[in-house]
Amino acid sequence: MSAAVVMMCLTVWTSVAASGAQEVAEGFSPLQATGYADAIGKAILFFEGQRSGKLPSGQRVTWRGDSALSDGRLENVNLVGGYYDAGDNVKFVWPMSFSVTLLSMALVEYGSQVAAASQLGNLRTAIRWGTDFILRAHTSPTTFYTQVGDGNSDHQCWERPEDMDTPRTLSKITPSSPGTEAAADAAAALASAYIVFRGVDANYSANLLAKSRTLFDFADKYRGSYQKSCPFYCSYSGFQDELLWAAAWLYKATKESRFLRFLTDNQGWSTRMNEFSWDNKYAGAQVLLAKEYVGGATGLARYKSDADSFVCSLMPRSSSRQIRTTPGGLLFTRDNSNIQYVASATFLLSLHARTTSSAGGVRCGSTAITASEISAFAKSQVDYILGKNPLGISYMAGYGQRYPTQVHHRGASIPSIKVLPGKVSCGGGFSTWFNAPRPNPNVHVGAIVGGPDSNDRFQDIRSDYSHLEPTTYINAAFVGAVAPFVGSSTILQHGYPGVLSTTSEFQDTCSA
Repeated sequence: MSAAVVMMCLTVWTSVAASGAQEVAEGFSPLQATGYADAIGKAILFFEGQRSGKLPSGQRVTWRGDSALSDGRLENVNLVGGYYDAGDNVKFVWPMSFSVTLLSMALVEYGSQVAAASQLGNLRTAIRWGTDFILRAHTSPTTFYTQVGDGNSDHQCWERPEDMDTPRTLSKITPSSPGTEAAADAAAALASAYIVFRGVDANYSANLLAKSRTLFDFADKYRGSYQKSCPFYCSYSGFQDELLWAAAWLYKATKESRFLRFLTDNQGWSTRMNEFSWDNKYAGAQVLLAKEYVGGATGLARYKSDADSFVCSLMPRSSSRQIRTTPGGLLFTRDNSNIQYVASATFLLSLHARTTSSAGGVRCGSTAITASEISAFAKSQVDYILGKNPLGISYMAGYGQRYPTQVHHRGASIPSIKVLPGKVSCGGGFSTWFNAPRPNPNVHVGAIVGGPDSNDRFQDIRSDYSHLEPTTYINAAFVGAVAPFVGSSTILQHGYPGVLSTTSEFQDTCSA
């Protein structure tokens, strides 16, 4: 062991011995769980651990520090702030926009439940941290920055954001290099946030709406599929779904005939889907517009029909079911980060159950599925994620007695810069912290991981990013998925405690 590593371990031992446990967010105990209100609060708190830039004085995730304070300098623009998308240190703006839209959607649709959980201020803050960055990234009517950092070099390093020294390269879309998906998703983010802030901050909300219009016009006029973030975020569904998603939010925000006409004229784009994700927005647009149809916009019938079809593709009793569940009852779309699809689908299921309640639900072939049945199934998905599953494990870090302790996340897996102020290098992070078979030194409270496999099996191993990595869009979708159940009782997992890291565990890590 090198002298540097010895010194590092001595520093960590001293700090951990003093605290006796992993560092968690201020005001939160990792063993505290008081139901859905606690879950939504922790899901929102997660975003503070994903912040990039200069952290505010009220930062609750205290193991994080300032990072990436010169982002954008390569092209003399200010791209400081925003969110790291997952367990890495890259800012991918396309999925960031989607995450912000989902957060706004949760507040718009379930504001009273969010308020009941005492989370209105925290949720607005999480939304604004994202929209402030999106506004900065839109530097001209036909320029939008879509990525900060190089994904390939970043993924070859295991460093805290505070130590990051990989290239902060920039990607942008312009008329000659378009990316309709990214621009349209940003337009949706700003339009949905406009609804959130229009009764709170008139000047800010007006700016959000103005820039949303500009981004939509840019996306629509210069059509071209976005591929700049490949191989990490590639567009597979094309750009029509993002244009519909953006137009749906702009219509919801303004009720202008221009956007209704766009949606009516382009109903032929609407495609029946069985998933809703950062890449595929069709189902989200359909569920939004189904509500408008039921509210009187009769020209949007195609979207209502397709939204019904989405529900039918998921419900267990449906004759047209396409997505099966694990033996324990979790929807299973695909093995790579499956809970992202569960959380987003659950969000839409509850919304459409409410939309169709007066009509008695939806009809899937010869089978009638009531709104209460849809809602109950959505609740079962939330409960599974929170611990009512065969393993008795919560897939949200810091919630319940048993939860993942080796979350695939650079900042969480390395001691805080406040505990270990010396630089952790690219390779040093891998050798000392990534490969350590021990719990992370920091509990990333609220982080929801990718989840179990198709047979409900799950191994808490940091290197298994498909099942252990959290993302902003998992958590953002879960905020909306859990919100309708705030105030209901929760059955927590019946596991056992014993996930806290102690001095002896760090001692084992550093004893080689």
